[in-house]
Parts: sequence; structure tokens; C-alpha cells
Amino acid sequence: MCGRMLLTTPVSEIQRLFGVPERPNLMPRWNVAPTQDIPVIRREEEEGLPGRHLALLRWGLVPPWADDPSIGSRMINARGESVADKPAFRDAFRKRRCLVPLDGFYEWTSVGEGAKPRKQGHIIRRRDRGLFALAGLWECWRGPKGAPPLEPPLESVTVVTTATNATLSFLHDRMPVVLDPADWDAWLDPATPLPVVEGLIRSAPEDWLDVVPVGPKVNSVRNDDASCLDPPQEVERAEAKRKKADDQPSLF
Repeated sequence: MCGRMLLTTPVSEIQRLFGVPERPNLMPRWNVAPTQDIPVIRREEEEGLPGRHLALLRWGLVPPWADDPSIGSRMINARGESVADKPAFRDAFRKRRCLVPLDGFYEWTSVGEGAKPRKQGHIIRRRDRGLFALAGLWECWRGPKGAPPLEPPLESVTVVTTATNATLSFLHDRMPVVLDPADWDAWLDPATPLPVVEGLIRSAPEDWLDVVPVGPKVNSVRNDDASCLDPPQEVERAEAKRKKADDQPSLF
């Protein structure tokens, strides 16, 4: 799946790679969580702004018919096999596809036996540590039916997922759709025939990504700094050193 993200690439590089005119003040993020704003790349012909544009959208799609935006926390991912048919996603799949730029995403496994297994986080990145893009869908929510329309409306996004590949299969049976840069235009263009778009919903080649275990800092959304990427052994050594210092008898 995709429940946390890493995005530390400078916005100038995002601007260059995706060819967008916007250059917002994006801070490096090591632990982006659902319901937070994330940058997306989309086309905005309907707004009279042809070409690609960068926008900040809330992670967790809120359908236009929703009574409450809290539904978005349950729609951070969309199964690629059903996006063309599910009421929450089908209109966005046809008209409002986007790219979600990131440097990596996290996944967890359970480690240990007994009643309380430990969560082991892993960071998944490109092998060359370059920026890449996930397939996303975005929507616009103007408030519950019968209420005055929100100004501005709430724009939100979900990440499309598919069956995992062999590289990530030990983590989960699902993974986000990682788009080849050669397919970015086809995914973004609402005129692309739907069978072609559906063909882009596939697992990434096994040699695109690698998996590295990280320490427990990333387990908490309160932690959002470079220490989220510390290897587990470094965290364990630091904790052991601190415990040893705490156990030393006081001289006073």
C-alpha cells in the first residue's frame, strides 16, 4: 500500500523535472502522513492554464457526494482494479488523474513473536535515489449537499495501487503504481483512451526500487526529520547508550 511518504527533493528540482511553473515554498518532509497536504502534478485546461501545474492537495480523497470530509482518511489509496467502476473514484479516473512526486514511501512488517510483535519500518526508494511519481486521482469537494458551497473548495488526492512485485512482496501484497516518466503525459491527459490508461496500472519492474529497513522513529507521525531514515542498529545503539548512562550511579 502507501501510508507514509518521503519528499526531500528541492522544489526547484521538482519544477525542472515535471515542467511546472509553480515554485511553492515546500519544506523537506521525511514522514508525510494521510490528511496532510502533498504536492501533485496535474493538467488544468479547464482553468484556462494549459500544461502541467503543481498544486497542494489533501491526501485522502473526498468524493463530491460526501457528507463529511473525514471520509478521506479511509481513501488514501484506491485499488487500480476497480477505479473505473467504484463511485468514489470513477469520475476522477476519467477526468482528474495526477502525478504524486516523492522520494520514497514506507511500509511495515511485524517482527518478533508473542502477543506484542514489533513494527519494523522500511523505506522504498528508487535504486539511484532519484525522484519518481505515483499514479494519483484528485477530486474537488464543495461541501455537503444542501449547505452553502465551500470557498475555496477542498481538493484532495488518492494514490492508485496494484499487485506488488517480487521486490516488495515480503512487505505487502499491494504497492502504489509507480509510473514510468514516458507514461506521465498519457496518465495526465484526460483524452487518453481508458484502455490505455488502465494498461498503465501495473506493478513496477523489480529492478526499479529497493527496500531498506529504518529505525522506529518513522512509526510516529510526530517525527518528521532525517532521523526517520536512521538504520535500526543506530537507533538501538543510541538507546542502549542512553540506558547505560541512566543506570550509572549518581556521584552526588
